[in-house]
Amino acid sequence: MRTRAKICGITRTSDIQAAVDAGVDAIGLVFYAPSPRYVNIVQAKNLIKHIPAYVQIVGLFVNATASEVCQVLYDIPLDVLQFHGDETPEQCQNIAEQAKRRWYKAIQVKPDLDILAQISHYQQAGASAVLLDAWHPVLKGGTGHQFDWSKFPKIDVPLILAGGLTPENIEEAIQTTGAFAVDVSGGVESAKGIKDQQLIERFMQGVQRGSAK
Repeated sequence: MRTRAKICGITRTSDIQAAVDAGVDAIGLVFYAPSPRYVNIVQAKNLIKHIPAYVQIVGLFVNATASEVCQVLYDIPLDVLQFHGDETPEQCQNIAEQAKRRWYKAIQVKPDLDILAQISHYQQAGASAVLLDAWHPVLKGGTGHQFDWSKFPKIDVPLILAGGLTPENIEEAIQTTGAFAVDVSGGVESAKGIKDQQLIERFMQGVQRGSAK
């Protein structure tokens, strides 16, 4: 099975077309105002017009309330919620129940973190997957940094690899981790929030090669 791939932080319709043409499985929209990749409701409504069926729309939220998430869902038919802040398993579960959506949690891999315990907590709360990202003391994803892939767990849980992925290292990343899916943002950009069509194509080619071995 080919490793699934999501391109996150898309802000332009041309980038959606490039991602779809390259064969991505999911498009990520960032609903976190401090992010340089943030899109508001009006922008998101325009973007989703260009996302065809069978390509999932993932909404990224950071420490949002259930009300804020549901407000976005009123206008934007997100398929999956991605919680990328300090949300507890209980908070994720509560928001998802009110929003009536599947969800997964991003966990930053800190040096002293018990990764397996964290994954278990969110899985028991109903997470459809868990995303493992590089740790940063301030930033919530999109850091361009990667963590030690040798620490990526080999367990029977859908795990998503993120953090510092590029067209140059994606093949090795997939072969090293065996991740169910990969999530890229800055690694296929010419500037923050501005994707590069050639980088997207090369990234997806790397996903194909890494999945085939």
